[in-house]
Amino acid sequence: MKRILVPTDFSQYAENALKMAALIAKKNNSEIFLLHLLELPSQMQDATTDGSSIPEVMHFIKKANEKLDDITQQPYLKDVIVHSSVKFEKAFNGILSFNVKNNIDLIVMGSHGTSGFEEILVGSNAEKVVRLSDIPVLIIKNDISESKFDNFVFASDFSKEIKRPFKKMLEFSEIFNAKLSLVMICSPSSFKTTLEAEKIMNKFVKKHDIKDYSLHIFNDTKVENGIINFSKKINASLIGICTYGRTGLAHFFNGSISEDIVNHTVRPVITFKI
Repeated sequence: MKRILVPTDFSQYAENALKMAALIAKKNNSEIFLLHLLELPSQMQDATTDGSSIPEVMHFIKKANEKLDDITQQPYLKDVIVHSSVKFEKAFNGILSFNVKNNIDLIVMGSHGTSGFEEILVGSNAEKVVRLSDIPVLIIKNDISESKFDNFVFASDFSKEIKRPFKKMLEFSEIFNAKLSLVMICSPSSFKTTLEAEKIMNKFVKKHDIKDYSLHIFNDTKVENGIINFSKKINASLIGICTYGRTGLAHFFNGSISEDIVNHTVRPVITFKI
């Protein structure tokens, strides 16, 4: 994960994400791509292709670049290579298209605690990025620039389908030399006996080279509640889950589970697409 994208709306939440990205960059010798997206009013879009010839837009570009320049001078970015850009595109589309054009390995986005996303993350933008991004997405809520991510919960059904994202997760955990707590959540709608769950998990982990991990089976009323409650119980510093792209979340990760977890836990959440 050598190329990290941080979308920014210049809010405190975006700065929290940038601080986390800086920590990852320093540990992993990565570069940061700081992106601010401007959405032009329809009348301006009709007047010009990129908006760059309109005085009002020129003003917006200048102010945005000045803010980006100020941000790149922050002490926490010392010794980190930072590329800054201003693009004319809607937040969701702009983030995904930037990833493809710049070979981004990881997206780090800020959010507004338990009350949902706001600013550039308003509405379903972050949810869409989490669901449709081909690369891992790390959602940050608070200022955790000193976090070690040393206690990493990864919740899954441990099916064959998560083999590829599981490897991505291992790569990320190795950056922080994290202890992995691998957990299967059993709920009334996704019930497995303890023996059955243990068999599935043991068979899966034997196929991977994992240095420091423990296996857990946790029962709860719903999968999302189980993930949040288990993470709270062991005081996890990070929660990891898999997403299923355009078709939603795999197996017991149905409906709005990823959104619920992101919105209802104060802990950072990282998603990996199956």
